[in-house]
Amino acid sequence: MKVHLIDGTYELFRHYYALPAHLNDAGQEVAATRGVLRSVLSLLQLGATHVAVATDHVVESFRNDLWPDYKDSSGIEPELLSQFGLIEDALHAMGVTVWAMVEHEADDALAAGAAMAAADPRVDQVLICTPDKDLAQCVVGDQVVQLDRRRDLIQDESAVRRKYGVPPVSIPDYLALVGDPADGYRGLPGWGAKSAATVLAHYGHIEGIPAAACDWAVKVRGAARLAATLTAEHDLALLFRRLATLVRAAPVSSDVDELRWSGCGAEFPELCGGLDAPELVAQAGELAAAC
Repeated sequence: MKVHLIDGTYELFRHYYALPAHLNDAGQEVAATRGVLRSVLSLLQLGATHVAVATDHVVESFRNDLWPDYKDSSGIEPELLSQFGLIEDALHAMGVTVWAMVEHEADDALAAGAAMAAADPRVDQVLICTPDKDLAQCVVGDQVVQLDRRRDLIQDESAVRRKYGVPPVSIPDYLALVGDPADGYRGLPGWGAKSAATVLAHYGHIEGIPAAACDWAVKVRGAARLAATLTAEHDLALLFRRLATLVRAAPVSSDVDELRWSGCGAEFPELCGGLDAPELVAQAGELAAAC
């Protein structure tokens, strides 16, 4: 079997900025929620059987306590933020498993879910449906892969190495050095994608990099300056790596059987009515009958 794990927060953002606004009768913006439901339904129509959607029930997580500039909800438009809870309710009503994170992030849930599913001998492949570079650390061969549904592009371990220059296990170290503006941490001054990839491809992790550039077994432009920066901000680099490292112990389903979609709940028609999307009821019903 194949298991599809969807980044619900990414999907909500993507549809919010891609679709025209739509207010329901109560005056609430619902376009992104409708878009995500249609997207998940299309995945089921293409043959997906075991599906879970990870969401950020609360945008802030334990990482905000570690780094004050880590991403939070302050810059999110109210019309988008108001749909965070709505999409969870809608997916539950649709009969889809939802992992709503409070202390952790949706990315942590995807990492934990991928580890859980990959450990089941019945699972042939786990597809993590997001292009987010953080999830590249979870890729294992061609068993656990990333799927960019918008571009219909699968990223296996070989593709991760080609794209970032390092294996999946070094992705947190790579992000710690180059930074991740989307998540709110800057990386180390002077370290760029090329230098980080070159050094980490040889040493694997930050702790393995010699303190003195003269001891490096690889040639990197400005090596002395990079080594000095890493020495001066070594603790900060390790903190950034902790921010980038996904928590595979995040609370998710305990078994892939819990992810099997078997149809919508009784409340789905009413919810779709509130979204001005009654057509989803018929589409989901036809699909459930064919399962």
